[in-house]
Amino acid sequence: MELVEIKVEIARDSVPAADDILLELGEGGWSIVEDVVAQRAWLVGIFADGPAARARWNDLVPLLEAAGFQFPQRPVLSVLKDEDWKESYKAHFKAWRFGPLHWVPVWERATFQAPAGARVLWLDPGMAFGTGNHETTRLCCERLVGFAESRGTTGRVLDAGCGSGILALSAVRLGFERVAAFDNDPLAVGVSRENAVLNGLGGRVEFFVADLTAGLAGRAAELVLANIQADVLSRFAVELVGAVAPGGQLILSGILARELAPVRAVFQAALPAAAVDSRDLGEWSDLVLTRPA
Repeated sequence: MELVEIKVEIARDSVPAADDILLELGEGGWSIVEDVVAQRAWLVGIFADGPAARARWNDLVPLLEAAGFQFPQRPVLSVLKDEDWKESYKAHFKAWRFGPLHWVPVWERATFQAPAGARVLWLDPGMAFGTGNHETTRLCCERLVGFAESRGTTGRVLDAGCGSGILALSAVRLGFERVAAFDNDPLAVGVSRENAVLNGLGGRVEFFVADLTAGLAGRAAELVLANIQADVLSRFAVELVGAVAPGGQLILSGILARELAPVRAVFQAALPAAAVDSRDLGEWSDLVLTRPA
């Protein structure tokens, strides 16, 4: 299998802003590559073919230009062989932990020393979003651990927009037995299933391809997680709160701190009786709503 890479250099001090834009765009296939020694950075996208790469670049450029980005050089397109793109993302994923859970790159399996009592989730995110190294995923993971510690693991879990499967598989590692997760990207669902097998959890999560409307329809869970950009969360607020069982909790992430107030207002209107909480991590916020029993 050969894919097309599109690559353009950006100022290294603009990396945080570029990272925020990519997450807000919600477009899979993009990443940021940094050379710490040379003090250089690049936006890199990997897509099925040249026309797809150019189309995704044309979608991204207006957002970058609105944020003040300039591109003195044109992006470079090149064909990648299978082994090239599979290795390209590994430099950006580092092991981390919260509570009993450890999220570790699968290529460190032979060397990683897990402390006694640790629950390790081995991950190979591939081209799907979700390693836990981004603040939005960390916020969700920490809330998930907190929910398990305070309320137990007997409830149902639903992960809307599962990416690499990190949240759904973390829920299983914590002891939840009824877990479902979906994404509108078949590639992400495939990566999620592969990560389940890597951890001996094949079949333990109901992974499926769906958009938010179809994925949430007719479902109810005591814990619903959605790590998606803020505008999409707001657009589907009614559907998201509708999937929360009585007494259940909705954990939202992917929200820039400056976006929190309007997003909070939308969800409070959708579920006026809910108890609401939020936290900040870097430039990002989460939003947690608890439905009355």
